[in-house]
Amino acid sequence: MKASLTSPRALVIALASAGVIGAVGAGAYTSARAVGAPTTNAVATAPAAMVTLPDFSTITSRDGPAVVNISVTGTEKVSDDDDTMAQLQGMDPDDPMFQFFRRFQGQMGPRGQQQQRAVPVRSQGSGFIVDPSGIIMTNAHVVKDAKEVTVKLTDRREYRAKVLGADAKTDIAVLKIDAKNLPVLALGNTKDLKVGEWVLAIGSPFGFENTVTAGVVSAKGRTLPDDSYVPFIQTDVAVNPGNSGGPLLNARGEVVGINSQIYSRSGGYQGVSFAIPIDVAVQVKDQIVATGKATHARLGVAVQEVNQAFADSFKLDKPEGALVSNIEKGGPGDKAGLKAGDVIRKVDGQAIVSSGDLPAVIGQQAPGKKVTLEVWRQGERQELQAKLGDASDKPAQVAKADTTAGQGKLGLALRPLQPQEQRAASVDGGLLIEDVAGPSAMAGVQAGDVLLAINGTPAKSLEQVRQAVAKADKSVALLIQRGEDKIFVPVRIG
Repeated sequence: MKASLTSPRALVIALASAGVIGAVGAGAYTSARAVGAPTTNAVATAPAAMVTLPDFSTITSRDGPAVVNISVTGTEKVSDDDDTMAQLQGMDPDDPMFQFFRRFQGQMGPRGQQQQRAVPVRSQGSGFIVDPSGIIMTNAHVVKDAKEVTVKLTDRREYRAKVLGADAKTDIAVLKIDAKNLPVLALGNTKDLKVGEWVLAIGSPFGFENTVTAGVVSAKGRTLPDDSYVPFIQTDVAVNPGNSGGPLLNARGEVVGINSQIYSRSGGYQGVSFAIPIDVAVQVKDQIVATGKATHARLGVAVQEVNQAFADSFKLDKPEGALVSNIEKGGPGDKAGLKAGDVIRKVDGQAIVSSGDLPAVIGQQAPGKKVTLEVWRQGERQELQAKLGDASDKPAQVAKADTTAGQGKLGLALRPLQPQEQRAASVDGGLLIEDVAGPSAMAGVQAGDVLLAINGTPAKSLEQVRQAVAKADKSVALLIQRGEDKIFVPVRIG
């Protein structure tokens, strides 16, 4: 019998044929409008797609047993006056005993003469098993200064753990417990991880063991001002104190990161969490298991961010790269021929977008490795070969600049340095900045600074500065020395 258009089945078929709804499986359908299709009566050109959420329950039941709770006991030295001040902080200032204790604390003498004693300190974190023989990965800060580390499994078994090694630069630590046939997590890779992809965190926030939270990847390759060698994964997964060291898993249940830090003004979760990419973590873990420590390379340069003002000054097509502001004399960068004012744009073909990318890329290399640097110098692309040094000899530096810039003329009163001033400042040439006004003052230049170069050209005379400013379009980059520090400052001139 021919189906009537008024029957439910016939109506669904007719609507699907017209593109009003899209078939997504047997007995299922979804409104095209719900997934962003036009609301007009025009026939849709493609069937609607359904967004499928990962089955978090399956991942949790399968992978949860490989996530462990880590309890750490250590000691911290405190003095008697520390204890007294701690008591005072908990008292009402109007309490008569407050003034008594305050006077009593003052009569005990200056700080440093009090007797010190060790008090126990306890903390908790998370970790996960990567080898059935008892190898566990966590954060270095979780086990820092630990006297005793206890690992608790989901089946309530507890083990005393040995810290095989910890690397502060990447915040990775490796533990070993005396156990066999343990459940392990599968390791994924960060390369295939996409922004917007679902991810899952399992850990012990505030000591609540095996807590599961979920979210999406917010960004990749984040650099933080913490002198680390890590291109962090940013997520909106709820991570709190105690989650540190726990795994970040993708929708397939593979570890893609280790939860490490949060951005918070309250000490709790505020929607921004950071995880160490598993690729970086595994590289460090393998070194620790083999040798008990991890090594990192260094280039021996101080770098700063390339903003739009610097890009205009150095004639770059876009504000990307790491601007070299200072070079360690005799270091790997110096031997490679790097100069202040060079903008490093690639290392072995890998793009350097922000200044923080450089220490992250270099730090993951082995000391002694030769790398090819693509640099931008005086408006031209050049390639340099550098043999990397060992970061344990001297850590890399990242300069921080005040990048506020004004508009108008340069606003500097300059004079050549006297020979004795050059010797005192350890510079060859340069101009002393006697007074600052206008855009240079707004950019943070100060009287007493030494102007070493402008747009990468050494500042040896007032005429050179005038010519450089005359040729500049929107801004100039001033290399100044303040005390022993050298830094580029962008100054808007038009």
